[in-house]
Amino acid sequence: MAFVSCSGLPASWINGWLAAVGATVLDSRIRLSWSPDATPAAVLSADDSDPIELLAESWPTATALDELPLASEWNGGTSLERQVPLEAFAERVRVARGHPQAWTISSTLTDLHVDKKGKVAHAPFDPAGPGTIKWLHYRLQKMHLVPSTEQIMDSFAGRAARVSGNGLGFDQARLGSLADSGGKILVDPIVEVLAFFGLALLPVRGRGTDESLGPALPSTVQRGWQRIKVGDGNRPQLRFLWPAWSQPLDLHGIDALLDVWQPRRKHTWPRFGVRRAWSIVPYRGRATADSTKAFGSKIWDPEHRSRPKTADSQFG
Repeated sequence: MAFVSCSGLPASWINGWLAAVGATVLDSRIRLSWSPDATPAAVLSADDSDPIELLAESWPTATALDELPLASEWNGGTSLERQVPLEAFAERVRVARGHPQAWTISSTLTDLHVDKKGKVAHAPFDPAGPGTIKWLHYRLQKMHLVPSTEQIMDSFAGRAARVSGNGLGFDQARLGSLADSGGKILVDPIVEVLAFFGLALLPVRGRGTDESLGPALPSTVQRGWQRIKVGDGNRPQLRFLWPAWSQPLDLHGIDALLDVWQPRRKHTWPRFGVRRAWSIVPYRGRATADSTKAFGSKIWDPEHRSRPKTADSQFG
């Protein structure tokens, strides 16, 4: 088995974690584990093949991305934009049922929560973007490139040059600091594309609430997001929790692990090979009118969650 250590994809970085998972989605021959370091890094492996070469072979073309069921224009049906009417969603789902990439809809949108205007809900990992880049599929297309094996390896080693762009809108590191980036938003397009495919394992659901029928609390829940107490506040807040594991797992193994892993029961983690875990830290705007969306991270330890934590990486 060939192993490739990816120091540029630390588990504490939500985009790095999603990208590493996304590699197993793009090529089912690739397996993912995490190094035993204090901050674990992704380790990709494959039987008798270089996982980087496999990934380059399986990389989606621009045409393949255009044909994803999440695309605004698809199969001659009703167009989808950021605000998706219930009827348009139902039509798209009906046509896309059975499509191998139907998860691009079920991991970003759900009709199990409908707002007062009859629009379906977006997943937490489908935040609104600024201006004309609000639609997640459009953001993905903007990031697309067909990389060489050398470019993929540079990205996974953390030495790839970042490019100007908003990416998917998850990465807090894209914002940088005013001193370092001069206010520019910079992303790694290879990581962004892979992170999108990592969403395949994170479907979104709801409790069947319809705000048009009366007041209702938002009930959208994406896999991995839980309501937990944060700091000294008494009201639980929605946070994404994710693990790093020691054993090489393919797409189906990761899917099974996410089913059985219980973030609040740390004493059970060793039986699943989980050593460490993290929780989302939402970005706080620089001003009241700053609507920027981004996610950092901090170590998740259910046994000491009442104690103040420090960020576990440069990204959180």
